[in-house]
Amino acid sequence: MDRKTFIKKTASVLLLAAPTYALLSCSSSSDDAAPANNNTPDCLANGASASTITGNHGHSLTVSKSDVSAGTEKIYSIAGSAGHNHNVTVTMANFATLKNNLQITVNSTTGNGHNHSVTISCA
Repeated sequence: MDRKTFIKKTASVLLLAAPTYALLSCSSSSDDAAPANNNTPDCLANGASASTITGNHGHSLTVSKSDVSAGTEKIYSIAGSAGHNHNVTVTMANFATLKNNLQITVNSTTGNGHNHSVTISCA
């Protein structure tokens, strides 16, 4: 595609998009508008997962919302697709922090000559 064709197509899309956006944004009154989508992380509603695993090479971790709600110390495997396993322990105090929608960082067990720092964040 040459420059002239690209500019024409881009201008056409913008000319159609602006009125469409304006029409859609004015299509409902504040009385019947749907509530705004709240994308705030919430461990009790959505659970949590490893947002960062240092030196990661295939490990993963998911913490269910029922585990967060129970708040009982639990050991998780973070094997994922790494071909070897490490475990992390999430304590009652860690779960209390997650219930407040704050992230935690725990260290994995050592295996294959290394370990990982795992940061767990609310989904």
